[in-house]
Amino acid sequence: MQVIDRKSALAIAPLWRLAFRPFFLGGSLLALLAVPLWLVALGGKLDWSPAGGWLAWHRHELLFGFGLAIVAGFLLTAVQTWTGQPGLSGRPLAALALLWLAGRLAWLAAAPWPLLVPLELGFPLLLAGLMGRALWKVRQQRNYPLVALLLLLTLVDGIAMAGLVAGNDGWQRQGVLGGLWLVAAMMGLIGGRVIPFFTQRGLGRATAVQPWAWLDWLLLGGSALVALLYATGPGLLANLFIGTLFALLAIGHGIRLARWHDRGQWQVPLLWSLHLAYAWLVLACAGMALWHFGMALNPSLALHCLTVGAMAGLILAMIARVSLGHTGRPLQPPKGMTLAFVLLNLAGLSRVLLVPTHTHAGLGMAALCWALAFGLFVRGYGPMLVRARLDGHPG
Repeated sequence: MQVIDRKSALAIAPLWRLAFRPFFLGGSLLALLAVPLWLVALGGKLDWSPAGGWLAWHRHELLFGFGLAIVAGFLLTAVQTWTGQPGLSGRPLAALALLWLAGRLAWLAAAPWPLLVPLELGFPLLLAGLMGRALWKVRQQRNYPLVALLLLLTLVDGIAMAGLVAGNDGWQRQGVLGGLWLVAAMMGLIGGRVIPFFTQRGLGRATAVQPWAWLDWLLLGGSALVALLYATGPGLLANLFIGTLFALLAIGHGIRLARWHDRGQWQVPLLWSLHLAYAWLVLACAGMALWHFGMALNPSLALHCLTVGAMAGLILAMIARVSLGHTGRPLQPPKGMTLAFVLLNLAGLSRVLLVPTHTHAGLGMAALCWALAFGLFVRGYGPMLVRARLDGHPG
């Protein structure tokens, strides 16, 4: 990453000054469009099909398209604070965003695999390289696990792509499920740092809840092990050992959530949205544990606790706060964001509780709430993401 002076930084168009801008906006637009499009496709109302069919597109793009875009925006912005080096900006950032967009369009247009595969795998690999180089320059070992997780995400995406090319649905599922639990590991790692910190700052407490390092490492290692078991196949079948591992993860995340709790958080939407999202992660792990223990529970319900409630919930809460801070604004979200947080949690509840008994109504309600939540974000935050900081600073 090249060092640039203040004058040069201010000459860059605001959208390309830091990675959170294009990736938060692009990822949110993809989320806004992808779920309604999937519902229309599910109803058989589209005459064309993306690579691998609509199911393959749906499960892949909400993880490696939407989720990874937000991860890129957050990490490439945070690394500036972590290392003291300027973040990626200008033409290099625009090129990286274009690579992400090209992968999304190539998948949707069913591009031939010699074009689709390099576009798809190039993005997470380049992201890992950029993060690794920035951290290596200052030998910041604390954040090396994030680079390892990005490389593993590239690997499991490769498994999914191999399944796509070979027409092997099992490999595609393994790659996506492995990726989901790698993202869960990343959520645990990053959430474990920012949720108590944001809670302390947001409520004006003297100190934040101090982490238990042993628990942090166990949760990171346990989530990575779960991801490996899914990516290689054993996780697809009910297994007592994997069920026990999920039960321990649920207990560990639950302990964290209880330690972070502060009654004052329920008065601050930017805080209760974070805590509720993490609670969905506890539910996801508990649900997977019950399925692996042989309970008559559809594992898809637990997975949607993870994808809708936990992953999307944490993303929406994080980008709502981070975007305010990095655009020089007070930590007061625009009008409508409290409703957006409520709607996203309703989307999770609809997908998990209504779909098993009222499939069409449940899917419709979940899709509507999801789209409205991200629509409110785009409406409220889109203008600030494409405009300069209010305080006149670069970034």
